[in-house]
Amino acid sequence: MREHRQFHDGERAVQRRAGEEAIADHRIGLIHDSVIGGARPFIAAQFMVALGSVDPAGRVWASILFGKPGFAHTQDGSVIEIDIPASRRDVDDPLWGNIQANKPLGILFIELGSRRRYRVNGLVSRLDDERIWISVREAFPNCPKYIQRRHLRSLDAPDGISQSVTGSTLCGTVEDIVRSADTFFLASHHVADGADVSHRGGDRGFIHVVDKGTLRFPDYPGNSLYNTLGNLQVDPRAGICIPDFVNGRLLQLTGTASLEWDQIDPGDESGGTRRFVTFTVGGWILRDAMPKAAWEYGDSSPFNPPVVP
Repeated sequence: MREHRQFHDGERAVQRRAGEEAIADHRIGLIHDSVIGGARPFIAAQFMVALGSVDPAGRVWASILFGKPGFAHTQDGSVIEIDIPASRRDVDDPLWGNIQANKPLGILFIELGSRRRYRVNGLVSRLDDERIWISVREAFPNCPKYIQRRHLRSLDAPDGISQSVTGSTLCGTVEDIVRSADTFFLASHHVADGADVSHRGGDRGFIHVVDKGTLRFPDYPGNSLYNTLGNLQVDPRAGICIPDFVNGRLLQLTGTASLEWDQIDPGDESGGTRRFVTFTVGGWILRDAMPKAAWEYGDSSPFNPPVVP
């Protein structure tokens, strides 16, 4: 265990305001400075990995990589290798340019079918034409709440070739993807602690389009560590990646996020926290980048609060 792991000022500020500082102190023991032995087979079994990175301009992006089980693996837990040959890297994904300019990388291994997830933050120590090496800074499990179960029945290997469009306005297909989402990944960054990426889920429609440049979603009760919100407390730059499971597209948005406290919530959309996050869009990329796959939707999380139109 990382004995010297301490919460930074942003995490502490959010924990304190939420009244969960003591709970966070109790759970800090979950955070290790390497991947624990029991989580290593889980990592090797995954075909989908979410990542958070920072571009040369300081903007934060969330991405998703796909591969056959075993494409991500770790031998001793101190270094994770992700095998993605250059021929299968989508040049339209900001990730590849980002990790050449900035080494911090947040990783989330998630298995939608079992609602299991494991989070790793670290630094890119090496990148060549075959794989990425990430030196682990901290690693810890996350609870299964708010994950919608989906089972993968078949998966074609991604070929690195996709079509993409860019913009900054939430309209048309982009707006439809946002409104219909029940799953997305939220990336953030802290100047000392590096990049991070987390899962957010809810019933379809839990992300609200406020206007053509703004979306808003509730912040549900979680593990009380407040890694993501703590980062946003001190650096509002954030990235969102929404997978469109039906049409095989990935929507990546970059912008800034702010946490709203003590909101009026008569429909209990926040699950009792009365917290919401407002995301201001700086730009987006829409790519048909998900490999051909047959997804079977299982069910929504029983913990999902209601969605109010």
